[in-house]
Amino acid sequence: MSLTDTVTTQDTANPAVNNSAANALDAKTTAAIHDKLARDVGVKTAQVNAFVKLIDEGATVPFIARYRKEKTQGLDDTQLRALEKALSYERDMATRRLKITQLLTSQGNLTDELQARIDKATSKLELEDIYLPYRPRRRSLAAKARAAGLDVAAQKLKSEEITPIAALADYEMPATITDDSGNEIEVDFADTDKQLAGVQAIIIDEWTQALDLLDTLRVGFAKTATINSALASEEKREVGEKFSDYFEHSEPLARLPNHRLLAMLRGRQENVLVLKVAGEDAPFIEKIINRFELDATAPAERREFLREAATSLWQDKWRPHIEHRLLTERRLTAEADAIDVFANNLQHLLMAAPAGRKVILGVDPGIRHGVKMAVIDDKGQVAIDAEGKPATATVYPFAPDNKMAEAKAVIHDLLKNHQVELIAIGNGTASRETDAMIKTVIDADADINAKAVVVNESGASVYSASELASDELSTLDVSLRGAVSIARRLQDPLSELVKVDPKAIGVGQYQHDVNQTQLADSLDKVTQDCVNAVGVDVNTASPAILTHIAGLNRNVAQQIVNYRQEHGAFASREQLKAVPRLGVKTFEQAAGFLRVRDGDNPLDATGVHPESYALVQELLEKSGKSLEELLGNDSTLNTLDTNNLTSANDDVSVSAVIQELAKPAHDPRPEFKTANFREDVSSIGDLEEGMTLEGVVTNVTAFGCFVDVGVHQDGLVHISQMANDFVEDPMNRVKPGDIVNVRVLSVDEKRGRIGFSMKPEVAPRAKPATTAQAADGEQKDNHRGARSGKPAARSGQNRATGADNRGGARREQSRGKDKPRNTRTDNKAAPAKPAKDDNKIGTLGALLKEAGLKK
Repeated sequence: MSLTDTVTTQDTANPAVNNSAANALDAKTTAAIHDKLARDVGVKTAQVNAFVKLIDEGATVPFIARYRKEKTQGLDDTQLRALEKALSYERDMATRRLKITQLLTSQGNLTDELQARIDKATSKLELEDIYLPYRPRRRSLAAKARAAGLDVAAQKLKSEEITPIAALADYEMPATITDDSGNEIEVDFADTDKQLAGVQAIIIDEWTQALDLLDTLRVGFAKTATINSALASEEKREVGEKFSDYFEHSEPLARLPNHRLLAMLRGRQENVLVLKVAGEDAPFIEKIINRFELDATAPAERREFLREAATSLWQDKWRPHIEHRLLTERRLTAEADAIDVFANNLQHLLMAAPAGRKVILGVDPGIRHGVKMAVIDDKGQVAIDAEGKPATATVYPFAPDNKMAEAKAVIHDLLKNHQVELIAIGNGTASRETDAMIKTVIDADADINAKAVVVNESGASVYSASELASDELSTLDVSLRGAVSIARRLQDPLSELVKVDPKAIGVGQYQHDVNQTQLADSLDKVTQDCVNAVGVDVNTASPAILTHIAGLNRNVAQQIVNYRQEHGAFASREQLKAVPRLGVKTFEQAAGFLRVRDGDNPLDATGVHPESYALVQELLEKSGKSLEELLGNDSTLNTLDTNNLTSANDDVSVSAVIQELAKPAHDPRPEFKTANFREDVSSIGDLEEGMTLEGVVTNVTAFGCFVDVGVHQDGLVHISQMANDFVEDPMNRVKPGDIVNVRVLSVDEKRGRIGFSMKPEVAPRAKPATTAQAADGEQKDNHRGARSGKPAARSGQNRATGADNRGGARREQSRGKDKPRNTRTDNKAAPAKPAKDDNKIGTLGALLKEAGLKK
């Protein structure tokens, strides 16, 4: 059966906590929800109660996590986000439970058994399953048959030993037929066959209320069902080549990995694949027959009629419904997993180490359209040259122009005139060539101390053409804005990346195949948590990053920038209250995360909330110390007497204030580091099996991670090659931006595929050998080393921890070809094969097959 129309998009949770739902729930239901949340998240009910009270009052998660620790007894942002998501879902569930209960009551169908099932339901799909048999269907065959008076015959057949024809002996079709609302309807039960069909429909409709039987059948079917995929038509074979592994594929549904299901669903969405859920019918029809004891019925005509009804119940009603629910449940799980992967990757990318306040030359490499460059100062603004013009340039060092000497001269002047400290080179086309050119400029002048770093440029072009870029860089050509963005990404990845739609950064897995509302909500919360964990300088922050500050929205963020432009830099946090539309509640939520450096009050540059300023002043007066003596001084802070402070209250935590004073300018992001790319390896053709390289993790997926070693194509470290021990989740081992050492397993230059291993290389246990054999082996090793003609390791190109994510879309497409793991190459010893054997253990072919990326 085709599933073209059965799998539909379905929201599993309201993105925001549903306060309207909360208002409709009674105290008992609310208490039950809080108890369940406490069990599920592993916290105390009192903590949940405190969180819910704060969130319903309008507090944000970052604010609660940082400034209301006392009330929640120390819940961190991860726990709070889990509670926030679960609270919204459980409130929606409770509201739907209440509605279904009311509907069944009004119909007169509610029983104690049904109520118990409703109360125990754990998902919205399960709730809808319970209500489905009772959902009014005025135009169904069963409803029409009842309206036509055929219910009497149906009940006779269910309870009496009578033939179907005899059950209809006294039936006369009414002159007019009305539905349960009194509206006249047109039906046709004029002949016996149609009457028998109506009777059978009524019986089947009543049997559908056996929900316990449906549960049993669903569980049994789920254990044995397989998902089959096939090529939709021959004309799709070439255009859908990336899905070729699924042109003729079958796999148990219960063991289907999430990423493979999403690949199949994408293939179907693109009309390349046809999906079917395959499974047995006979055992489940027999269970229905046994449940209603149909084989014991007589006479034979009645028994056969009821057995046909049982077959129809399974094939026409329950099996399609079960297939839909099973696949929908699997899809929702797969989407949730993909969203989590994306959110985790985005968090690590946003929290990458910043280079800090340095003068940086941003370089956007290119060939035909030239190499675009822009210098930014230590505050992230485009530098101005001696003539009062922006310090930007475009050079054409490569073919067809080949103006190499002119390009080097321009680069030299930019580096020297502006005392550039770092050079951020985008990782796109001609990146390595541009890097080599710039290094020759640096090496030629001892007075230039700049250091070149390759930076991920994914999404820079999206930013360049955005309205925000037009506002920020209105005087610059669109082509040069990308160079500015690349430089800023090195200076402060968080501040710059928030200007780009996360989906354009390329760190997701099947990001276009999941529920877009839930994805956007998840990514927005990750961004908000990252921005608030770091805090922003209110006098330099863009509207894009201010939007993510707790309590602010796009409108208020723009109002802050407008006020700053009109009145000059903010001198204090208190001045924020004068910003239009920034009310008391907004100020409470946002103030602690907005920093005013070099302002009237030194506390405004710290994470201490203004509500705690009085407490700090009392501490100073009581200790006789100055604020300068306390800030960042653990030893002095630990000696303070914090007893009997009149400014302390339930909202203001003394210990939290002490922690903020101890780390007044704390930045949770790691120290800035770079990776070294080998200078002799700049393209995929330079790679050889066995090479050990340093690289940067660009993306983490369910089946491994991708690593950039500076050859314009990321390589795959399959999950089986990440460590010698078992790796359950790649995210537990690496994250985007990590600098790792990898060993080249195999290279497929034609298809642009690289296989890496992160496993420590272990020398095989050798058999005892004669002296001659040992000497012969040593000669072979030396020959192999000489043949490579390349040094084992050389310091080379630097790499920012921000990581390269280029090719994100290409990798995502390639994942559409994930090959099932049940085709894994056997690990047993095999006869010797030619060196080009794609199935050999450890080769690229074997790894890509296991990862599902090979034809």
